[in-house]
Amino acid sequence: NRLVIAHLRSVLVIQKTNSTSTMAPAGQVLLAPSPSEGKVYDFMYYLKGAAAGGICCSLTHGALTPVDVVKTRVQLDPVKYNRGLIGGFQQVIAEEGAMALTTGLGATVLGYFIQGWFKFGGVEFFKIQSAQYLGEQKAWDNKTAIYIGAAAGAEFIADLFLCPLEAVRIRAVSDPEWADGLADGFVKMAKTEGIGGFYAGLLPILAKQIPYTCAKFVVQGTVADGIYGSMGKSPKEVDGTTSVGISLLSGVIAGVASAIISHPADTLLSKVNKKGAGGEGTMMVRLGRIANEIGFWKLCTVGLAPRCVMIGTLTAGQFGIFDTVMSALGASKFHFHNPSADH
Repeated sequence: NRLVIAHLRSVLVIQKTNSTSTMAPAGQVLLAPSPSEGKVYDFMYYLKGAAAGGICCSLTHGALTPVDVVKTRVQLDPVKYNRGLIGGFQQVIAEEGAMALTTGLGATVLGYFIQGWFKFGGVEFFKIQSAQYLGEQKAWDNKTAIYIGAAAGAEFIADLFLCPLEAVRIRAVSDPEWADGLADGFVKMAKTEGIGGFYAGLLPILAKQIPYTCAKFVVQGTVADGIYGSMGKSPKEVDGTTSVGISLLSGVIAGVASAIISHPADTLLSKVNKKGAGGEGTMMVRLGRIANEIGFWKLCTVGLAPRCVMIGTLTAGQFGIFDTVMSALGASKFHFHNPSADH
């Protein structure tokens, strides 16, 4: 009997331990370190990548909301806001007060957390799956194509979630009296324009974000690999400070390149979400009218300088924060590897 009682006690202790572990907070699971032996790219790795992406995008876009407000005003009304970035800040503050520079902050933080979750998490998923399918050498030889495919696929998914929030943000920036906060903006747009209002800018946002994201990841990855190559070291052979520094430098270069590539579509996106822009008709007809009214040169250059400042800073911050958060979560970031360099 004593043996039976002792056995039952041990079973109850085990069950209690298991029950406690299964009820562990999600934060503890997310913070659990990845296995130390070998690199495991499993569900937890992708979850950590998505979380890091959401954090880095929401922080950087949120911090640069004032710059984005001025940039959007310049794109929407270049005749009035014609004194450059600093002059634009002065105009907005003088006419509406400093708080006007935070217009759309809620939509920006929420929208870009969701977008960053799917974008960075999706890029990690697609590029790792491609690399595992092709094998190490073929993946290295075709890493540019993998970056482009992974970035395009992830960005498309992310933009389906971002577009409604971006529509509300741009409407709020173009007309500060339109809504009292994010929730009010959603309600008003849903009542007056329906679901179509939230996705009026989907085509231009895809035209802007997909080339932007492809350029961002291709250029950043290529520049970072070049820096590591010039040092004669692999990413795992440098300390955390050096790794973040390389991410920041390569991020600035990638940000400026991707800003230039995607700027015409960004201008169209800002215009098309302004009430009445482009007149009546289908989305392509409205976009065509807006493009003709602006002209190709202005489409490519109006607001470009503040956008390069914004995107260069933003992209550098994103890659720096992403690498830092991934490290803090105990994940070892995936890097392409050239096996022939080992011989």
